[in-house]
Amino acid sequence: MLDDATGAPPGLSEDEAARRLAEHGPNTIREPAPPSVLSRVGAQLRDPMILLLLAAAMFTVLLRDFTDFAVIAVVVVLNTTVGVFQELRAERALSALSRIAAPVARVVRENRAGIRPARDLVPGDIVLLEAGDVVPADARLWQSYRLQVDEAALTGEAVPVDKAVADDDTAVVYAGTVVTRGRGAAVVTRTGSASALGRIAELIASQGPPPTPLQQRLASLGRVLALVAVALSGLVLVSGLLRGRPAEEMVLTAVSLAVAAVPESLPAVVTLALALGAHRMARQAAVVRKLPAVETLGSVTVVAADKTGTMTEGRMFAERLWTPRGEYVATGKGYDPQGSLRAAPSDTPELDTAELDDLLRDLVLCNDASLQPPDSPDGLWRPLGDPTEAALLAAAAKGGGQPAALRRLYPRTSEVPFDSVRKSMTTVHDTPSGRSLVVCKGAPEVMLDVPGLVQDGHVAAARAKARELSDHGYRVLAVAHRLVDGPVDAEHAEQGLELAGLVAIIDPPRSDAADVVRAFRTAGVQLLLITGDHPGTAATLASRVGMADSSTEIVTGAELEHGLAADRLARARVFARTRPEQKLDIVRAWQDRGEVVAMTGDGVNDAPALRRADIGVAMGRDGTEVARQAADLVLTNDNLKTMVAAIEEGRRIYANVRTFLRYGLSGGLAEVLVMLVGPFAGLAVPLLPAQILWINMLTHGLPGVALGAEPAQPDVLRRRPRSPGEFVLGSGLWQRIAWTGLLLAAVSMAVALWAREAGRPWQTMLFLVLGLAQLGIALALRRSGVAHARRPRFLDVAVAGAVVLQLAPVVLPPLQTVLSVELISLTDLLVVVVAAAVPGLAVKLAAAAQRLR
Repeated sequence: MLDDATGAPPGLSEDEAARRLAEHGPNTIREPAPPSVLSRVGAQLRDPMILLLLAAAMFTVLLRDFTDFAVIAVVVVLNTTVGVFQELRAERALSALSRIAAPVARVVRENRAGIRPARDLVPGDIVLLEAGDVVPADARLWQSYRLQVDEAALTGEAVPVDKAVADDDTAVVYAGTVVTRGRGAAVVTRTGSASALGRIAELIASQGPPPTPLQQRLASLGRVLALVAVALSGLVLVSGLLRGRPAEEMVLTAVSLAVAAVPESLPAVVTLALALGAHRMARQAAVVRKLPAVETLGSVTVVAADKTGTMTEGRMFAERLWTPRGEYVATGKGYDPQGSLRAAPSDTPELDTAELDDLLRDLVLCNDASLQPPDSPDGLWRPLGDPTEAALLAAAAKGGGQPAALRRLYPRTSEVPFDSVRKSMTTVHDTPSGRSLVVCKGAPEVMLDVPGLVQDGHVAAARAKARELSDHGYRVLAVAHRLVDGPVDAEHAEQGLELAGLVAIIDPPRSDAADVVRAFRTAGVQLLLITGDHPGTAATLASRVGMADSSTEIVTGAELEHGLAADRLARARVFARTRPEQKLDIVRAWQDRGEVVAMTGDGVNDAPALRRADIGVAMGRDGTEVARQAADLVLTNDNLKTMVAAIEEGRRIYANVRTFLRYGLSGGLAEVLVMLVGPFAGLAVPLLPAQILWINMLTHGLPGVALGAEPAQPDVLRRRPRSPGEFVLGSGLWQRIAWTGLLLAAVSMAVALWAREAGRPWQTMLFLVLGLAQLGIALALRRSGVAHARRPRFLDVAVAGAVVLQLAPVVLPPLQTVLSVELISLTDLLVVVVAAAVPGLAVKLAAAAQRLR
């Protein structure tokens, strides 16, 4: 029988329901209209480097140079297609919210109960709930019986919440949560976007993901390169016209030089590097939903980790048992009954095992849960029923208590179920001797002060022990029992109870959590712990995994609500009693300080913060679909350790992009200098447009892409994260680009001038030296000091192929005609090869000297 059943409202009339439906709208989550394909393409084409390529393509069409136009067009189309495809995959979070909402509901209208679509619910409707139902809308209970709701998807907490008719939030059930036990009836108060689920959806919609650090840096670089390339190409054009060269020839030369000066393959290199990184990470159980997230991980300076299921196992574990004459520690993991109970280190070996046996028996009997064995050899034991009660069963089994046998031996005859008011549960059982066994369990603050408990010295000790365990983050239950002659009713059995003991339950940290904390610290990444739990629980976990000590300050949600000084927020590493929207505030506060923030989470409540963070990381195994869709990265093994490997991958990719920029920009600078200085040195047109584009295609093609696939340096995780505001050419890179480009140009010009004076085919030799020297730079930048460094890598093969293609026009008549080159002697070829090796050797020696310093 439901409590408070008297005076039950008859439900709305159909006419009134229709009126309210028109007023409030359907009980669905509104989704914003997605951008059109044309708008997505337009956004991609606004990139500065792409705009420069489009301008170059327009000039090639005007000059009827359709070969160059085709090359430029392929680069633009490929980059735009990849960008649009990634955007389309990134906007599914709101759809996931709609999918988890209840499709149907049992509704009372005009005194009749019936099944109706959940979208038709309106405020004032009466919904009937029972175990297994998804709550269709926010509602307030007016009837309940042993009702328990799993709010993990909304709040992130692993323990189901008891619900009962009351004047506070214990009487409120929320849309999208799941009824795990009991039944009830509730009056709908909020629907659609006004519900708790709907408000989270609006937060997600309002939190557009910020541009990644690499996107910001490349956009800035693109603007600079576009301006420089246009200016230099204009300078070449004007100087050529002043020397009397044909206007058509100089326009085509200027356009070709602009294409050569800008590493237009950079978008393709970055995209492929990110895709390869995503593939590597997928093999390590990290699925990338948005490609730029791979690089963003390398920039992360702060990781805000949700406690439940991320730093902890997300499974309740009865770790400590206390009896009046002893204390025990359980071994094992999760709900697995395999393990043992060992005397606590502080106890004497002479323990009263009879007391322990009685406590374990009571844990089994005053319990409605059961344990489900794993479905596969590597599977996990799972709770059927309340997770806390399942943890008690697992502890009893470790001490030799067999749940099935005990329940047959002590059949239950009556009970008083647990409720949030009494905070206790009582059961009565027949015993083999014909007597009745009364077992009562509940919160210590209730059980140890219940009038029916025999007060002795053990109770005072238990009260002190319960406080100690609570202060250390445990959830504590007290158990009492008594034997009665003859049958007894549970309602009147709670008299003359004797204390059996205490059980301390915790959601334990993952076995590798401490290693993960050390790895983040070594990598220079700050780790934050965010939880809705009690500050004592948060402090205990932080201490266990090495994040904090006794002096660590714990910041609570209440303090955040009333405002927190910036300096105190910067010192805080542990946040407790936080609400879902406060996770968003924490992420935003750290971002305002210039940090790159990664947020981990698994519940619906985490979705706005995941979306707002620079990179959102969701749990893929036990997490919700909403969190997965809002995230940039999904950890399929729910293990934070995977993030360490992902950060390494991100740093590798950023280092490789900088390596490519040095390679590509130094080559482009050398080509520009040759074209600018050559005429003043007597070389009227140092290189023809076709020759420039050929060199550019070979050097920026496969070799450039291969640089993006180079392995990471062994010490990449021992370095501090780069500054979020660092220019992509910062930390001395632009200086290295400058002297490398100058050296390339000087060597190339020296060979050309010598060849002209010696009557050799100077333009062909200049063409060969400039191309081969750039390929030598690629080999010099090859990553050393890594595993299997002596084996041929993608870069080695790519450079070898490019060398063959660079030499091919000299010996193949068709290419000789297209590129206006000619066959050279073996002596000239030897001069070319020796000269081309000089810049690469200089780069290698400079790197070795820097390592020595």
